[in-house]
Amino acid sequence: MVRISGLERTSLLDYPGKISAVIFTHGCNLRCPYCHNPELVVEKFSRKTGITQKDLFDFLRKRKDKLDGVVITGGEPLIHSDLEKLIEKIKSMGYLVKLDSNGTQPSKLKKLLDQNLLDYIAMDVKYPKSDYFKSSTKQNFSERIQKSINLIMNSGIDYEFRTTYVKGLHDYDSVEKIGKMIKGAKRYYIQNFRPGTTLDPSLSSQNSFSKQELQEIKRIMKKYVKKVYIR
Repeated sequence: MVRISGLERTSLLDYPGKISAVIFTHGCNLRCPYCHNPELVVEKFSRKTGITQKDLFDFLRKRKDKLDGVVITGGEPLIHSDLEKLIEKIKSMGYLVKLDSNGTQPSKLKKLLDQNLLDYIAMDVKYPKSDYFKSSTKQNFSERIQKSINLIMNSGIDYEFRTTYVKGLHDYDSVEKIGKMIKGAKRYYIQNFRPGTTLDPSLSSQNSFSKQELQEIKRIMKKYVKKVYIR
């Protein structure tokens, strides 16, 4: 069963143009040092602090007239083998579904797309393909990432790509390489690293880019993607 660690009951930001609830699934197959949800990645799942599916669906039934959709984020939702069943039930209630993913599970993503179970996808392109080894022992993750990007761009549904830029992990060369990975995409968001609770506690404001540097990242990325935004 999908392990749900948290529920944000109302969000105006997570699903563009929609009022949504946000489900946080537990567990991830990457270990990005700048992750702002380390409790979902390294801590053991607790039923005491988690949300049962019964409670989730009781809530969604009560909010049918007030919410447009449900955002499923993590962690990495696609590591859960029964995510498909969860989404099917949410869709059967009339909700739109947005999936946030790191793109490492293209076969599972394709299955959801083939069954028309997703209405919007946000994929984090975390690094250039050659740098995924920094947060994973999986040697073939770079291939999987590109497969997911291609699937999303050819899916026919709305989507966005995004990258959190961290000094020490990313530079202008990273931007060029990521741009080539998603060349022709419709939408891309630049997210500056913000210090706080992270998987690597040594990260600080020194790892954030300046406004001028973010504008340069945007300038480079606009060679590859028409609509580029800084969050």
